[in-house]
Amino acid sequence: MAALRGVGIGQGVATGPVRRMAEPLPAPENTPSGVGAEVERARVAEAISYVAADLNRRAEAVDGTAREVLEAQAMIAEDPTLADEVEERVAAGATAEWAVHDAFAGFRASLEAVGGYLGERAADLDDIAQRVLARLRGVPAPGVPEPGHPFVLVARDLAPADTALLDLDQVLALITTDGGPTSHTAILAREKGIVALVGAVDAVSLADDETVIVDAAAGTVVTGPSAEELARAAERAAERKAVDAAPASPGALADGTPIALLANLGKPGDAVDAAARGAEGVGLFRTEFLFLSATHAPTVSVQREAYRELLAAFPGRKVVVRVLDAGADKPLPFLNDAHEENPALGLRGLRALRASEDILREQLTALAEADAETEADLWVMAPMVATVEETAYFTALAREYGLRTAGIMVEVPSSALLADRLLAHADFASIGTNDLTQYTMAADRLLGSVASFQDPWHPAVLRLVAEVGRAGRELGKPVGVCGEAAADPLLAVVLVGLGVGSLSMAPSALADVRRALAERTLDDAGRIAAAALAADDATSARAAAHAAG
Repeated sequence: MAALRGVGIGQGVATGPVRRMAEPLPAPENTPSGVGAEVERARVAEAISYVAADLNRRAEAVDGTAREVLEAQAMIAEDPTLADEVEERVAAGATAEWAVHDAFAGFRASLEAVGGYLGERAADLDDIAQRVLARLRGVPAPGVPEPGHPFVLVARDLAPADTALLDLDQVLALITTDGGPTSHTAILAREKGIVALVGAVDAVSLADDETVIVDAAAGTVVTGPSAEELARAAERAAERKAVDAAPASPGALADGTPIALLANLGKPGDAVDAAARGAEGVGLFRTEFLFLSATHAPTVSVQREAYRELLAAFPGRKVVVRVLDAGADKPLPFLNDAHEENPALGLRGLRALRASEDILREQLTALAEADAETEADLWVMAPMVATVEETAYFTALAREYGLRTAGIMVEVPSSALLADRLLAHADFASIGTNDLTQYTMAADRLLGSVASFQDPWHPAVLRLVAEVGRAGRELGKPVGVCGEAAADPLLAVVLVGLGVGSLSMAPSALADVRRALAERTLDDAGRIAAAALAADDATSARAAAHAAG
């Protein structure tokens, strides 16, 4: 028996035979075209059009993040900048195959140089290029194997187009050698509830048909497992299935202390699944879906209908809506598309909205109108708040539109350190642990080379969370967490011990967190949190919490 390590997505466990993803198509040779530029130009146009249409067809078959990713890929395939690069090479006498290969490779390098979200998306270009090359060569595009029996899929990374349409009756688990917890593979695996391990570098050694245990909770792949280990894994899987199938109860600790368990949502249509999984409301509704594919801001009426649909799904329950969080990885042509050397530290979030206040006012108008037409308990919050003045500005503006509950996201150290002063103005605070970790550790949360620093278990991050929790208790203001940290069952217990009263996460994580909370009292949570805080780094904090728990 041996164990390979990676980053587990979720808490699941699965066993089965390995089946490796086929290697990418070989790169074409740079030989002159034998048919002329016009013919090559027509071949490229047909292949790209076909691939874009195929990606859009796949998008129509799915919902949520998967659909957004596939639609984005289709747009990338037909990107005018890429088209110009391909045309330049064709005009110079290259074959369609070489023009596509070389243009996409150059564009990929440019995105990698930018880093951040765009750097992470550079890998998506490989999949698009492979699909276009396959069309040009008249061969099937590389994809998920179909051995005819359930299997554990092993790949360098998985293209969004493949992850979105995985047959979950056949794919027992997913292992990738590349990628991190914020890659598209990880995001989609978490959304679909797939047992997954990403960044397992040593998985290159796995061979077809060997049996493995994929333990996402432990972050390991066990090779050559014994019969006893296989039996234990099967028992754990059965227990998890039973927990998922059990009727959901409100989140609470073992002593009865209520801890609201909420859902992070990206579109109104995601609300049905969240409610079915026992979400007690919405802790983070991202409004970006209305804006990201647009050339201009959506109208008040378009926004109102989307918000009304969301709020109508949760009558009498809390729904926290974050106003537009644009900038950094999400530049918008009508808001903040100016080049910035370091956009993560630039005009983003509330800063960008203040620079175009009419967009913020229209969004608040639409939210207020939707609130008047529905029975949910609407809370609104601003992203990337760094100062007391910004807090006062946003809460006053929200109240100007009749919105009863206005709060802030705590994503930068300054807002955590001054949480008592910010909460003197705001009605609540929601901690975004992804960005809070990024800014605390000075480590881009989407850059693989510094992924080891991007860990919300780090005591520096936990200390900032504790500051916000303390301020909330002293002022009687609610404090929640809506970052990925809330989906880690043991870390969720730690967060409660630090003063957090609600946890918002991907709906697929609700059952695990609900069970972890039900096994501990408030005193237990405080003791486990204290053990984690006393550690020197993220690894030892996690180990200390396990030992104390």
